[in-house]
Amino acid sequence: MTFSGWLTIILFAVVLTALALPLGRYMARVYTGQRVLLTPILGGPERFLYKLLRVDPEREQEWKAYAKSLIVFSLAGWLLLYVILRTQNAFFVPHALNPLGYHSAPWNVTFNTTSSFLTNTNWQYYGGEMTMSYLSQMIGLTVQNWLSAGVGIVVAVALVRGIVSRSGKGIGNFWQDLVRTILYVLAPISAVGALVLVSQGVIDNFTSYLTAHTVTGLTQSIAMGPVASQEVIKELGTNGGGFFNTNSAHPFENPTAFTNFFEMLLVLIIPAALVFMYGRMTGNRRQGYAIYGVMMVMFLGAVSVAYIAEAHGSPAQHAAGLHTHVILGSTGGNMEGKEQRFGIAGSALFDVVTTVTSCGAVNSAIESFTGIGGAVPFANLSASEVIFGGTGTGLYSMLLYVLLAVFIGGLMVGRTPEWLGKKLEAREIKLAGLGILVTPLAALFCTAMATASSAGRKSISEVALSKAGANTPQGFSETFYAYLSQANNNGSAFAGYTGFVQPNAGNVGSHGVTFADLLGGFDMLFARYAPILFALAVAGALAGKRVTPAGLGTMRTDNTTFAILLIGVVVLVGALTFFPALLLGPIVQGLTGHLY
Repeated sequence: MTFSGWLTIILFAVVLTALALPLGRYMARVYTGQRVLLTPILGGPERFLYKLLRVDPEREQEWKAYAKSLIVFSLAGWLLLYVILRTQNAFFVPHALNPLGYHSAPWNVTFNTTSSFLTNTNWQYYGGEMTMSYLSQMIGLTVQNWLSAGVGIVVAVALVRGIVSRSGKGIGNFWQDLVRTILYVLAPISAVGALVLVSQGVIDNFTSYLTAHTVTGLTQSIAMGPVASQEVIKELGTNGGGFFNTNSAHPFENPTAFTNFFEMLLVLIIPAALVFMYGRMTGNRRQGYAIYGVMMVMFLGAVSVAYIAEAHGSPAQHAAGLHTHVILGSTGGNMEGKEQRFGIAGSALFDVVTTVTSCGAVNSAIESFTGIGGAVPFANLSASEVIFGGTGTGLYSMLLYVLLAVFIGGLMVGRTPEWLGKKLEAREIKLAGLGILVTPLAALFCTAMATASSAGRKSISEVALSKAGANTPQGFSETFYAYLSQANNNGSAFAGYTGFVQPNAGNVGSHGVTFADLLGGFDMLFARYAPILFALAVAGALAGKRVTPAGLGTMRTDNTTFAILLIGVVVLVGALTFFPALLLGPIVQGLTGHLY
């Protein structure tokens, strides 16, 4: 551990907060229909899109109509993306958009990829620069990066409207919310962010792949492509899918320590700003501050554990007598799987940033972390996207936990629970409970199916299998992390669990390809849209409730006491659902010193 490492972490938290506050204020104005700085520029295109979509933006939808519009829109996006990916080498595709003539991936890989990008997961069973054409990357994957992020944001906005509504059952208009999200929030930040990345060395071109001649006389192919335009929305929309196979560890995606810091800010800026937006839309900024404090405390706790664990090194290294200050550099710690330009602090911070959200981008190899350091992303995912979480997903998931905490608090003080003047009844609690439990159930069910079936076990990496079959902490960790990541719509991977192997490659995972692709695809779809439906149902239930003045016995939800209760509820639910599974994987690995 170093002073500069801790300074980086503290500076990141300070800069994030300073940027999220004004952005949250701006977003509150956008979603309450107020005039903003960009209205004179974007007002015309906004009205044109409403005419093109044939929608009346002033017509509010109740939650079922809102949900129907969202599902229809998503289904159309799924079908379109599947067709694009399956026809990337068709005769009508210009050579410039597929310069290497890449064929389409198999149907099962395409099913998984389509489901992945539609759900904001961006789980990748392929290497981007070796599989996808420029057309597929831009028109297919990048477009879904925008749309999937927009869908998450509008659900959070709709839930907030339901909470604060005093006039009926309407929670807004899906099409208006989506258009305003794309035009007023995602587009401006993406345009500025892309220019910043290009200025730092992130490539963005349509050049054919270059061939370099090495000093040994061999040749090396250097991939090119429109990277910066995809990279910025990949981070801003908490998508995470890399243009290159090595994701944000690739110098063309993340070339410097500055871009590493900048990209981490892109990942968290909207999830953080949405919390402040919530405080403003409720008319009580302290509501937003309390939730933000909960998220930040849990975030900094995760970063501290990861940084300390990686700086200390693994038990296996110490047991083998490997002195990290000699073997791994003067600063000590575990540098395996990490880039020198980021260091331990930059890698640990990036890892936590992308696993507390639904981003999943990585700048280091998570499987190369120490046992305790590797347990941190597991724990982050076990919180089910409430520590900032994805764009929109984090806020509406946390608000479901807030509802549950209010209910528990009401039971503790012996009175009917109230939240912002609305009495909570059995219906809202049941819906919130189901919304909270969907993600854990999906992850655990799929992990059980994969570890109990021969097809699932064959997707585990050869290294983990070669030691003791699948009966190793590493083998279980790979499987559990894969389905936990997909259920949380995260997309980061724990090394070798695979769903795509080149034909005749001799890899033992080749027989488990279809199983992993299909199970993972359904895992992502179910765990994305089921919580959305429950969140919208909660919004509909709350929208029609009358507001009553707070009494002497009303429990406040904007103070430190409630924040502590909320942390306890999140930790308790995560521990009850995932702790036994964590014991079988990373915790055992960390305590015993097993590498595999």
